[in-house]
Amino acid sequence: MSSTRDIDALIELMAKLPGLGPRSARRAVLHLIRKRALLLTPLADTMQTVAATARECVNCGNVGTTDVCDICTSEKRATGELCVVEDVADLWAMERSGVFKGRYHVLGGTLSALDAVGPEELRIPRLIDRVAAEGITEVILALNATIDGQTTAHYIADRLEDRVRLTSLAQGVPIGGELDYLDDGTISAAMRARKQI
Repeated sequence: MSSTRDIDALIELMAKLPGLGPRSARRAVLHLIRKRALLLTPLADTMQTVAATARECVNCGNVGTTDVCDICTSEKRATGELCVVEDVADLWAMERSGVFKGRYHVLGGTLSALDAVGPEELRIPRLIDRVAAEGITEVILALNATIDGQTTAHYIADRLEDRVRLTSLAQGVPIGGELDYLDDGTISAAMRARKQI
């Protein structure tokens, strides 16, 4: 039996995280072990807590520790605007920019014929219901500038046509770009310069 079996297992798990390969995971695990009291133990405790309490908001799809997230329950958020994003990382990127003060709707991905992802596999039916039920006046399609993102945006625009003002992010979002990788200034400029669809 290897004396490093548990450490090797931790390295393998860390290597599965986005942006970490085997060498980066090895360096991270070594750093955590060296800083056991300061980092490793609190990290393990926090990860266990998050694993037990994290859940998706039943309203918008954000991630938090309650059934309805802080954004959906906040009375300070504009209730007439709904920003549609592909995933939670995109929502968090928009929030980092601080430019949007409305509410969100997380689709959970994009339409993809190749991957057999249709509207029912995403939160598109829930989006349509929310627009009617919550008195939404503007839907901002903040989807990634990819083929699947644009296909999804067109599908949603067709479903909501003549029901609500539809806008999309404008300048600053490059073709093929993903919101999570854009800086706050670029997201702010794109939100301010959104255009009607």
